[in-house]
Amino acid sequence: MDSDTDPQPIRVMVVDDHPMWRDAVERDLQAAGFEVVAVAANGSEAVARFPAARPQVVVLDLQIPAPNGVEVTAEVLRHDPSARVLILSASGEQTDVLEAVKAGATGYLVKSASRDELIDAVRRVARGDTVFTPGLAGLVLGEFRRLSDPSAGGVDRPQLTERETEVLKMVAKGMSYKQIADRLFLSHRTVQNHVQNTLRKLQMHNRVELTRWAIEQGLDHD
Repeated sequence: MDSDTDPQPIRVMVVDDHPMWRDAVERDLQAAGFEVVAVAANGSEAVARFPAARPQVVVLDLQIPAPNGVEVTAEVLRHDPSARVLILSASGEQTDVLEAVKAGATGYLVKSASRDELIDAVRRVARGDTVFTPGLAGLVLGEFRRLSDPSAGGVDRPQLTERETEVLKMVAKGMSYKQIADRLFLSHRTVQNHVQNTLRKLQMHNRVELTRWAIEQGLDHD
């Protein structure tokens, strides 16, 4: 693990209404070198504590007392668009996953995930990657594709260059800029420029929106 070389520990907030589960997640994250800056047992506590705690990643259960996880996701990202939300839920229902992604979550793990999977997911989400429990991604992508089916009157895809489309496909698969740069033999800066150009063409503001659009267009699959 590379947590020892991180200049500063990743700041995490844990939101879950089950005390034993919440404590266990907090313990695991602290043991892995993360800084747990806040915990909350329900949606209103989460929203109230978020501004002062300034976590980089919120590990959030969906089924919490109101406001629910989807509403909390939207609210914390409204307050700080640079924050990342990782859903850790007992539910693997397609509609739950879809709603969470629409609200801006960039990760979704079911609670059967292992401790190592959780730690890896928090680290990757903090870096800006998208992370899904294996199997869930396929469900969500299938639904996104259905919603964006051109025969159902979907929007025309803006004109992207071949290279921009190639980079966008890799973004949709959750690859980091560094991974994309290595794969395409480009510099990190060139990859960023392609992403910025694509954002401008699509009139979007950040990588989360871009990833969501790419998934809707089915660009995550070759």
